[in-house]
Amino acid sequence: MSDLPPIKGLYHFSFPCRDAEETRAFYEDLLGLPLVNFMQADKVPSTGEEKPYAHMFFEMRDGSYIAFFDLCENAMPQPSPNTPDWVMHFAVEVPTVDDVLAMKARLQAKGIDVKGLVDHDFIQSIYFFDPNGLRLEVTTRTEQPGVIEEARRTAHDQIAAWSRFKEKRLGAAARA
Repeated sequence: MSDLPPIKGLYHFSFPCRDAEETRAFYEDLLGLPLVNFMQADKVPSTGEEKPYAHMFFEMRDGSYIAFFDLCENAMPQPSPNTPDWVMHFAVEVPTVDDVLAMKARLQAKGIDVKGLVDHDFIQSIYFFDPNGLRLEVTTRTEQPGVIEEARRTAHDQIAAWSRFKEKRLGAAARA
């Protein structure tokens, strides 16, 4: 794998939105992510499809972005019909647990339903939904020294064990 170009980091994650201004107000005014680019077009460059849309980018402090497409339809993005709503989410990191709690208080003051503070042993997080139905996580790292290194060392063995468990479970379900 050393001949592969290195992936340096996240450039952007993109999601549909129902309304550009509603989304801007949530991400810029409430979460504090500045709107740094807004583009409008009538044709999709990558496919050639004739489709009016707007594409906007909100910058995080590490230089990566969360981006949204307003497809000019005022329609809510539909969740995946075979995936629980807690699975697909976008996590952002803040420096401390106090920062997570400050964000929770800010969101709740604006009437946003927030779940957590959830202690995952290596991070602590809160969860909530944006106006488009995208689940967000605000988290901070709390792992003890050596936890990430141990996880990295055992990750391949753990996925192999999971694959065996899953194969057994699916086989048992097929026989039932």
